[in-house]
Amino acid sequence: MNIFHIVGARPNFMKVAPVLNALRERKNVLQTLIHTGQHYDVNMSDVFFQQLGIPAPDVNLAVGSGTHAKQTAEIMIRLEPIVLERRPDIVLVYGDVNSTVATALVCAKLGVQIGHVEAGLRSFDRTMPEEVNRLVTDQLANLLFTPSEDGDENLRREGIPAEKVFRVGNVMIDSLVRLLPSAQKVKVEALPARYALVTLHRPANVDDSATLKGILESLLEVNRDLAVVFPAHPRTRQRIADFGLNAGQLRVLDPLPYIDFLGLQSHATVVITDSGGIQEEATYLGIPCLTLRDNTERPITVLMGTNVLVGRDPEKLRRELSRVLEGKAKQGTVPPLWDGHAGQRIADILIGRPSRG
Repeated sequence: MNIFHIVGARPNFMKVAPVLNALRERKNVLQTLIHTGQHYDVNMSDVFFQQLGIPAPDVNLAVGSGTHAKQTAEIMIRLEPIVLERRPDIVLVYGDVNSTVATALVCAKLGVQIGHVEAGLRSFDRTMPEEVNRLVTDQLANLLFTPSEDGDENLRREGIPAEKVFRVGNVMIDSLVRLLPSAQKVKVEALPARYALVTLHRPANVDDSATLKGILESLLEVNRDLAVVFPAHPRTRQRIADFGLNAGQLRVLDPLPYIDFLGLQSHATVVITDSGGIQEEATYLGIPCLTLRDNTERPITVLMGTNVLVGRDPEKLRRELSRVLEGKAKQGTVPPLWDGHAGQRIADILIGRPSRG
């Protein structure tokens, strides 16, 4: 069986590693890893491959940054001849980035089977580019691997045939389980015993000066009661500079490699984020998570996990943080199948299907 894996941005790397590793153990499987180059900064890409034990990509499309339309179009243009030349039996796409939907469009038009890992997630907010990517990819995919029951329900409601849908669990948790022992040994100099770990990168939060200013002011207020550690995404750091904003006494760090960040997260008192994947990781780790969004495509983290949506409401953030500091943080449980074996389940399903030859 000839399988392509397409990745383009940092969240994809944690998701592809368990599937690559599980398929390495199977006979008669040829794997090709294609990196679109959507994230091309070393801290945002190369070091993740090293830490996750992912081999160097067989192909790097090197598309770089650009508008959503330009980036999606460049990926399609550069990927199509490779798919035509190598004719994979199935192409696996991960998550909800531009690389995911661009690949799905190319393969659907060429009649090549598509498998979507992390299918069925919905925020029901089409102002989010990721939501559009999820909707289109799931309509085009032949195999849809969901992380939780809500994903199955969303796909059923959208008319996806049940025989295409497989609930396998959360592949990001596979990577977390494997690397957590190493991560917990990582030491960052002069960290306080208790701290809030912050990540911030959504365009809705960082691309408007007034919105970003309000969030930074809220974080500076948090910092009075609990030290704020803030590994800043390159876009976010650039926006802070462009808008002439002040991060004050916040401990602003460069982006961290996965293991280092996971170590920070595992020891945090609370996580404040707008990232989908971190909501999942915090739920597994049992760390209180305050999400700076009004909605989430991962409602299972709110329903079962430690996640609370606080939007951009400073008063709600303040109230939920007080609950954390008083030892009254929301308690959660780990959702079913978030057990470190999702990659193996995906491999089992793929190998159970006939190949082209």
